[in-house]
Amino acid sequence: MTLTRTLGPYEVTAVGLGCMPLSMATDRNKWILEDREAAIGVIHAALDAGVQLLDTADIYAPAWNAMGHNEKIVGEAFRTWSGTPEQKSKVVIATKGGITRAKGDNWWGIPGRNASKHYLYRAVEASAAKMGLSKIPLWQHHRLDPSITFEEQFENVLTLKDHGYVGAIGLSNVNAEQLRRAIKIGGTPAQGGVVSVQNEYSPRYRLWSEVIDICNEHGIAYLPWSPLGGGSNFQKIASGELGAFDRIAASKGVSPYALTIAWHLNQFPTSIPIPGASKATSILDSLTGASITLSAGEIAELNASCPPDGALQEELVDQPAFRD
Repeated sequence: MTLTRTLGPYEVTAVGLGCMPLSMATDRNKWILEDREAAIGVIHAALDAGVQLLDTADIYAPAWNAMGHNEKIVGEAFRTWSGTPEQKSKVVIATKGGITRAKGDNWWGIPGRNASKHYLYRAVEASAAKMGLSKIPLWQHHRLDPSITFEEQFENVLTLKDHGYVGAIGLSNVNAEQLRRAIKIGGTPAQGGVVSVQNEYSPRYRLWSEVIDICNEHGIAYLPWSPLGGGSNFQKIASGELGAFDRIAASKGVSPYALTIAWHLNQFPTSIPIPGASKATSILDSLTGASITLSAGEIAELNASCPPDGALQEELVDQPAFRD
C-alpha cells in the first residue's frame, strides 16, 4: 500500500488499523479476548503490510475495571513487531481519552466524561505508561464533557502538549461549530493546533458531514471510525442491501468492504479510514481499497444507494455549552 496522507506532522498510509475489536468483542468475535497472541498477530499483519497508523483508546477494554486493555495490546504488538528501526519510526500510535467508567458500567451504554485538566493529565500519563511510550504521537479528546464549556475543555486539551506526554492533538465526535471554535483557539495543523478529527462516518451514518469540508479546507486529517458501518452493521455492505456497493465491487473484482474504503478515499482528500479488525484477513482486505479508483459517476451511484441519515447517536445529544 503506497497511498499516503498527511496527519499533522506525520505522513502515514491512507488506511490505518482500528484496534478496538481486539478488546471489545461482541458475540461474533469474543474469542479474540481469550487469544492475546492472535490479537497481537492482527496488528503485526497490518504493520507488515505497511500500515503506519494504529488507533486505540484508554476506554477500549472488556470490563469497567480493565481500562487500558487495548493500549497494552497495541504497545506490546509494536514492541514485538519485527520491523526495522526506520519502519517503526514511521508508525503513528494514536490514542484517546476523556471517557470515564465506574463499577458496573456497560460500554454499550453512556459512560461518564471528564475533561478537567487534572483528569486529562493523569489519563495521558497512564496511556503512555501502558503503551510503553515516552510521548504519545497523537492524542485525541474522545468525548466532550457536557459539564464544562467547550472552550475551557479544549484549552485543557491543548495544555497536554506542554505537559510533555503528547506530540499532537486531535478531537473526536465533534460537530462543525465545535471544530471551528477549536481552530480559532488552537489553530490549524500548520499552526500547531488540531491535526485530526475522528468522527463516525460510513455509508449508513453520514451525520455532521460539514466537519469533513472544514477538515479539507484546513488540512486536518479526518479519521472516520466504523468506516464500514461498525461491528453490527458492516455485513450489510455485502448483503446487497446497499445495491451499488455490491454491484460495483463485483465489477471491479474486489470485496464490497474494500470498495467502501475506496469510497472514503476517493471522495475526501484528508480521509484516513481506520477499519477495525479481529482477523488479519479483514484488515488486509480493507487495505486493498487504497488502490481502487472510482469515477465521479461511480461515487454518485454509491452515494445514491446509501440509506437516509438517521438520528444522532444518543451519547452525542448532550453537548457542552459555549463560553459566549
